[in-house]
Amino acid sequence: MFTGIVESTAKVLSFEERKAAWLLKLDVPEFVAKTLSEGDSLACNGCCLTVISRENCVIGFELLEETIRLTNFEGIKEGALVNIERPLAAAARLGGHFVSGHIDVRSRVRTFVQKGKNYYLEVDVPEEFRRYVVYKGSVAIDGISLTIAEANPETLAVWLIPHTLEVTNLSECAVGKFVNLEFDILAKYVEKIASGMRDKSPYQP
Repeated sequence: MFTGIVESTAKVLSFEERKAAWLLKLDVPEFVAKTLSEGDSLACNGCCLTVISRENCVIGFELLEETIRLTNFEGIKEGALVNIERPLAAAARLGGHFVSGHIDVRSRVRTFVQKGKNYYLEVDVPEEFRRYVVYKGSVAIDGISLTIAEANPETLAVWLIPHTLEVTNLSECAVGKFVNLEFDILAKYVEKIASGMRDKSPYQP
């Protein structure tokens, strides 16, 4: 479980297709790297990945086809910045919102423009996810917990303060780029319970 409060960015060192999976290697800040061991989880652009290797500050992950299909890791280039966040500690403050690290969809940036002192970011929302877009609700974009400022028919929009651009990879954002979206998991549970379509136990007839 994560909060969407990005701790830092990490630089992509390599992303290579191997026989069993794709291998992603990131150059992670020392304060994060020294707390990680093989088997630990780390949110990378909002996607929960498992650490498979660590050599000083170089952290390795394996990605399967399903992960690449749903995220913006496809086509990611060496030198690109990735947002990172370690899992929420039990005694820590919840500064953002509940983020599972399971990306719903990758979405194209429609608008990214400075307006006054802040930046306006608008992204496409596929039809099957639009019911989760609520004015003043929460959404994770590339793992960043943000407040929805506009719930439009086909898009959502957020405002970004300068600090967000300084500490995340949205400093490299541009129209046409893809970002990872994760919608509020609490809304999904409420929807399913309210609809009476709860999953049955495999032991139930």
